[in-house]
Amino acid sequence: MRKITLAEFPIKPRTLFRAILLGMAGLAVFLVIFSIYVVSEGLPSLEELENPKPELATRVLSAEGEVIDEFYLKRRTYMRFDSIPKPFLNGLIATEDREFYHHWGIHAFRIVKAAVKNVLRGRLSQGASTITQQLARNLYVNIGQERTLTRKIREAVTAIQIERTYTKNEILELYINTVYFGRGAHGLQVASELYFNKSPQELNVPECAFLVGILQRPGLHENLRNYQASLNRRNVVLSAMAEEDYISDGECETFKTVPIVLTQPEEVTIERSIAPHFVEMIRQQLTRDDDKALAAIRRFDLFRDGLVIYTTLNARMQQYANQAVEEHFKQFQRDFSRSWRWEGKESLLNEVLDKAIKNRPDYIAAKPEGRKQIITRLRKNAAFVDSVKVEATRIQVGFASIEASTGEIRSMVGSSIFGKLSRYTLNRVTQIRRQPGSSFKPFVYAAALDAGLTPYSSVESGALSYKLPTGKSWDVAGSKDGGPMSLATALKFSINTVAARLITDFVTPTAVIRLAKRCGIKSDLMAVPSLALGSGEVSPMEMITAFTVFPNEGMSVEPYAIERIEDRFGNVLYDHAKQGLTISDAMNPRVAKQMTGMMRNVVNSGTAGRVRNWFPYEAAGKTGTTNDFADAWFVGYTPQLVAGVWTGFDDQRIKFTGWYGQGGSAAAPIWARFMQKVYKDPLLQYDAKRRFKGVENIGAGSMSKDSESADAEGTVPLENTVPASATPKDSTKKELPPESKLKDQEEE
Repeated sequence: MRKITLAEFPIKPRTLFRAILLGMAGLAVFLVIFSIYVVSEGLPSLEELENPKPELATRVLSAEGEVIDEFYLKRRTYMRFDSIPKPFLNGLIATEDREFYHHWGIHAFRIVKAAVKNVLRGRLSQGASTITQQLARNLYVNIGQERTLTRKIREAVTAIQIERTYTKNEILELYINTVYFGRGAHGLQVASELYFNKSPQELNVPECAFLVGILQRPGLHENLRNYQASLNRRNVVLSAMAEEDYISDGECETFKTVPIVLTQPEEVTIERSIAPHFVEMIRQQLTRDDDKALAAIRRFDLFRDGLVIYTTLNARMQQYANQAVEEHFKQFQRDFSRSWRWEGKESLLNEVLDKAIKNRPDYIAAKPEGRKQIITRLRKNAAFVDSVKVEATRIQVGFASIEASTGEIRSMVGSSIFGKLSRYTLNRVTQIRRQPGSSFKPFVYAAALDAGLTPYSSVESGALSYKLPTGKSWDVAGSKDGGPMSLATALKFSINTVAARLITDFVTPTAVIRLAKRCGIKSDLMAVPSLALGSGEVSPMEMITAFTVFPNEGMSVEPYAIERIEDRFGNVLYDHAKQGLTISDAMNPRVAKQMTGMMRNVVNSGTAGRVRNWFPYEAAGKTGTTNDFADAWFVGYTPQLVAGVWTGFDDQRIKFTGWYGQGGSAAAPIWARFMQKVYKDPLLQYDAKRRFKGVENIGAGSMSKDSESADAEGTVPLENTVPASATPKDSTKKELPPESKLKDQEEE
């Protein structure tokens, strides 16, 4: 073969050299353009690198420090490096990145090894990511999760920058707080609680190994769908720990024999909340513009910034409140459902069905012609109609308890439905206004006592006809024969005509309103005589707040729910202790004590006598029932706690059908069951022997379960009724008609 000389070569050396240089320059320009327009597009900025902001769940804690709920988009809670268990750190490094403390963000040998395998397989399947690279894509979503060369370059560049910005321990801390473990858990703190119901510090070595192993494929291992695969994966981590001398070979073999036992996953994490309405009330409070004390909190995102909210709620007391409601309604709802009839109420049923249909998403989204078809179809659907009937006749409840001396809200039940479905429903403690009926009478009586009357003062109990300034007559039915009755007896049996005469003959509606406002009632009340029978509309929380004046000897305490708020680093953003309690002098101490003595009789042997079936200790309170048994109330207190109950229906056209709808039967048992559980719990340390301070024994009134207020129809004194056993000089001994209808509420 003839050799070609240099002179015969078609391309001159200088030209070839220039071509190579131009090619290299073009390649460089291409790489620069590629980096600028493709790779750098997903890289975090310097500010983002120096101040990463992983989305963290805001935790809501009970007074005992128990997590009762969370606000989050990604369920993640931050923990410091020194709180991370050593076995987890060792397992993570042994399994995920053995050279972690020696590389600078990427591992060259692992990259080459992975590249060879990917070439042989003809696709990107083998990863070579270090812990730092994994952190890069966990922290900065723009890097992406897809398996492409672009993503790997972005990931590597970011990892190098992270290594230049943070120490190794800081990188581990960030990684462990952001990595996904399955079950909706981001970070070790949440994962430890969800999988083992433990804090991370309580995890043992096999449990740490399981959580490290799950990082590879959370979806496969989170519910042990393939137990053997999960066991094998955990044991791989244990073997890696032994290879790195974090545990001995003997320990490794022993740990491998330990079975994996996980707590059952919850279908929806929000169902864990024992106090959904309380938590939602806090969320709304933190987002309101009118609370200046919490203004600094509004610059944070509750769902991303990982705040810690310490509340006043006691988790044990909340559980007892939930149980008290469930226990009472278990039979009470059945009794009502058996007595309620839709026959003769076709118009009401049609309106209820129309409302239910028009609130459905498919109806709202449909066009006019489609809506008619939906209405026709659903009205013929027996299952749908029955479900609407059940929901319409569901008895609802509003219950809350607060610490008498401080106003700390200890428990709250805003619905008879519990769990995730109730969190964003109506809170019937704070968001409804209903007539309180006779439970408002204590403020009328207190105004009368303040005007000079005593518990033993006698007032006529017969029928009343009072002429209003408008010329109309306000009529209140009473005893046929009438007769004088002491205030103590009248309150005990909730006699309407006595309360009516107090507000017309001894005090004025305006004086009663002024007193009620000082005690904590904030709703607007009309200055009319029917106010004596509870014609104004108030919320249950207002009534509970107002009743704090009685055990506090005339001092009213504003309730509160938030003790302290911290950011993710533990810095205090809000501290209620610095704000101080909101206390006001609302009532003469003498009057408050006299009212307590009178309301103690209401509980011992009056309209709230059923309380003694469950709670034998010192207590006082007042029942309330509105027209035709629409609303039932009981607000009561011990020397330490004030609590109140409202029961009724969201649709006020649906009402209880008989005597069982009185406050003493429909509401008081919930209060009594709750107090019984609270005072029997030694961990709560409420003193069952404590008595009301300086309160005289006004009239007879046993705290025995076997008193005249026994638990049976006809023996429990009904409101506005004087039983035959009442003292002759204090009553007519005759039954009075049910509470008269509240009407003619014109201004005086």
